[in-house]
Amino acid sequence: MPRILLVYYSYTQQSRRVADVMAELFRQRGFEVQLAAIEFTDTRYAQPFSRLPLRHAYRDVFRMLVPQLRRATGEIRVPDVALQGHYDLVCIGSPTWWLTTNMPIRSFLKSDAASVLLAGSRFAAFVVCRRYWRNNLRTVKKLGTKQGGDWLEGIHFAFAGGQIRSFLALVSYLASGEIRERYLKVKIPPTNLEPGYDEAARRFAGRLADRHDAQERARADAQPTAIGRAAS
Repeated sequence: MPRILLVYYSYTQQSRRVADVMAELFRQRGFEVQLAAIEFTDTRYAQPFSRLPLRHAYRDVFRMLVPQLRRATGEIRVPDVALQGHYDLVCIGSPTWWLTTNMPIRSFLKSDAASVLLAGSRFAAFVVCRRYWRNNLRTVKKLGTKQGGDWLEGIHFAFAGGQIRSFLALVSYLASGEIRERYLKVKIPPTNLEPGYDEAARRFAGRLADRHDAQERARADAQPTAIGRAAS
């Protein structure tokens, strides 16, 4: 049975929702699936993210701006399932923080654990974000490939609204834990995953499963048969 690992970071549980949908599809296709949620433990930054809603939404969001722009890494905890053996496919779920890959996933992709996990393994990624996803996805691809992974493809799931209104919607949600229609008297779009994300996640997982199956068939066809070896 082929083994798949879905490794992700999720503060608001949006990446977890995508991972759960993908895991269901993979299991239906006969894959053994493990989920690994990266835990953000760095004492310099992680305390505000231990609860939802945030106590000080604007302060807590903006305090991550400088370390994110510096592409800083921090302390994390990697679940045991991400440290146990080889996986046929690794799929990485990465929210966007301040235009790029969030610190927990960046830290994971630069870790020794990722080096062991990804070396010689096929990997893909999904990005959950407000607006900007391309730099995040490129970074996951670059860091994973540098660790020896074989890149397949990626997908993004973007929240509704333009740059300003989507930001207000996100801050409103982080401050309250609720999806509201207005914030600071401004009409805002619903934040978090848009309707239809689940079908897109299933299609993405289906493509990855198809690619794995096709590669395994090609590998089997390339192997000489027992009769062929005996005749030779």
